[in-house]
Amino acid sequence: MTAPVADMAQAVRTVREAVRRHSVRFERAIPLIASENLLSPYAKELLISDFHSRYAEGVPGERYYEGNEQVDEVENLCLDLARRLFGASFADVRPISGTVANLAILKALADPGDPVGTCRLADGAHISSAAFGAFGLRAVKPVYYGWDLDRMTIDVEKTRTILKEARPRLCLFGLSLFLFPLPIRELAATLDEIGAVGWYDGAHVLGLIAGGEFQDPLREGCRVISGSTHKTLPGPQHGILLGDRLAPEQEKRLRSGAFPGVTSNHHLHTMAALAVSLAEHLAFGAAYARATIANAQALAQALHERGFDVLAPNLGFTRSHTTAVRVTREGGGEAVARRLAAVDIITNKNLLPGNTSSKHPDGIRLGTPEVTRVGMGKAEMVRIAELMDGLLHRDRAPATIAEEVHELKRPFTTLRYCFAEGEAAYRYYDLVGRDP
Repeated sequence: MTAPVADMAQAVRTVREAVRRHSVRFERAIPLIASENLLSPYAKELLISDFHSRYAEGVPGERYYEGNEQVDEVENLCLDLARRLFGASFADVRPISGTVANLAILKALADPGDPVGTCRLADGAHISSAAFGAFGLRAVKPVYYGWDLDRMTIDVEKTRTILKEARPRLCLFGLSLFLFPLPIRELAATLDEIGAVGWYDGAHVLGLIAGGEFQDPLREGCRVISGSTHKTLPGPQHGILLGDRLAPEQEKRLRSGAFPGVTSNHHLHTMAALAVSLAEHLAFGAAYARATIANAQALAQALHERGFDVLAPNLGFTRSHTTAVRVTREGGGEAVARRLAAVDIITNKNLLPGNTSSKHPDGIRLGTPEVTRVGMGKAEMVRIAELMDGLLHRDRAPATIAEEVHELKRPFTTLRYCFAEGEAAYRYYDLVGRDP
């Protein structure tokens, strides 16, 4: 049935207007979502290039479609940049998300019914390692590590015992609530003893790893890394596989896991944007990683000084981009995240160790990738803590807090740590949806 043209034109206007309002909101807001970041202008322009409309199944030089000469050129460069940035001998940039990259590894390196080591969701693991996520889809059996609540990391001695009993073929190290490096080096000998492949899900901390500011999984005992590419690595929403010390058969299985295993077309426009993002991170990533971590630590300290229950105070709160705050006395994670969002401080509710309900957890998760990307520093982190304190502890009027949020953000709308800096070159929060 053909719909009335006027009605469908209105639908188009409605979509464009909604996106415009979203852009306006985030230009004024303080986004503290740990899993979000901003794409540089040179990368962003590739998302609307002709690459968006094309297919390139296979690998460079061995495609199932013609017309891929320039795609091959870009993909080969993307692979070279990925290997260089992470010191990896193997890379595959065809997964289209972090979870798809995880599925590719599960397909390549585990069979249905295999035990696979991982952390529990309540201890910070990503949902892809749950029975209702990628683990369940591949029908592997999770083997849960011991957890050190005081140090917010894996308990090495308990985990050694667990691994020697269960003898998983594959051991996943990676978190969605990622405060501190994981003890991979301490567990490497146990992985070798039981013949397990160490797998690191670096989705959250890829940019910190590449910047030399977190840990180096491929040198510490893992052989393969998966990840999304839009968090502390400020690239497009895409996925990546990286590896080192892999046997030729393992590399072959990983490539097959990516295609035809879990992808067909690998979104060439985002692959091209990833190549630009990797190049920019090689140029600016070390400084960006240092600033991102410094901001997270400054925000955590400022919140702690204002009476917030920030996790791991005895360890300096965090060594990553993320801060975790238990907000039980402020009303719980769900209520607090909504109250903050109402004044345009954007966070998310989050499970903390010991929680059982993902809908009504005790915590909120705060991240500094985006505010760092637009040039905020330690002084702004203190001001954010003051605004949160005013709203949640001092009953200041939400309308007043919102005005102060917008005033704080006003000077910070231009991207840093990329090749197109400065207001004249680029203003990130472009107001899409305006008629030409």
